Amino acid sequence: MSEKKVYSKLGEQIARGEFVLTGELEPEKTCDLSHTIQEAKEMAPYVVAANVTDSPLGIVTVNSLAATHIIQEASGLECVWQMTVRDVNKLGIAGMIMGAEALGIHNVLSLTGDHPFMGDMPESKPVFDLDSATLCALVREMVDKGSINGKEIEHPPKIHVGAAANPNSDPVEAEILKVGRKAEAGCEFIQTQVAYDIDKVIEFLQGIKRYNMPIFLGIFPMKSYAMAKGFDDFVPGVDVPKDVLAKWKSIKTDYKTDKARQKEVYDQANYEFFKPFISELKSKNLLNGVHCMAVHYPRIFPKLMEIIKG
Repeated sequence: MSEKKVYSKLGEQIARGEFVLTGELEPEKTCDLSHTIQEAKEMAPYVVAANVTDSPLGIVTVNSLAATHIIQEASGLECVWQMTVRDVNKLGIAGMIMGAEALGIHNVLSLTGDHPFMGDMPESKPVFDLDSATLCALVREMVDKGSINGKEIEHPPKIHVGAAANPNSDPVEAEILKVGRKAEAGCEFIQTQVAYDIDKVIEFLQGIKRYNMPIFLGIFPMKSYAMAKGFDDFVPGVDVPKDVLAKWKSIKTDYKTDKARQKEVYDQANYEFFKPFISELKSKNLLNGVHCMAVHYPRIFPKLMEIIKG
């Protein structure tokens, strides 16, 4: 069997079988990326790479390909370009993949993307020329065969492709089959949606273990009650447990006059919630890494590293 080719630091860690930690960066509705670059610099000592989101919830933000390149160059942190099939047809996507190579981007996450009706430009027409599995297949053809639709690329891209999965799906069997389709298409790793129910996560991870693909569990440490409530209310397919919301609300109330202490207590509460969660999944050999979606919360990474190394 030929040795698998590696094109990025993320690819290297996966190939070596290391436990991977990735982060997430969410550019906003601004052309000034200085704040996001600063967040990237703060998380860089802890993560191998960070995703750069592509207009999540259908809300218009700076172009993710451009943002990925700028953030990676300015911060020194390797990035994972999130690419949704919502907005661009196959021809455009293929051109963007070649553009990513030209810009020094070597990781892409294939996503369907939230429908435009959810966002701030609901009149936009979605494309969906491909789906997340066929986008994986397109990347594999371009990288492994050096072609598009059988037509040769003079200098083909060198890029790793991952995809997403949702452990919260009901029925979970359908989502497991979707992961299998992505694996068959050539997906190299899976980052999951945020999940809080340990039993559902175990069922899901055991179900997809047959595909022998690296799995990074999505987690969302919440830096405030407002963040926790907003995540529960507005992110599709995710419910924050009521007892967690209640605890975060009590922290807000109990420490409202001492903001510095309030931050410390929020950080500790996240540690206490995620430590047994991640430790149990690692002990069952169901995880290859963690994808931390702690957007605008880089100070949590030292505690997260304590969990992963503990």
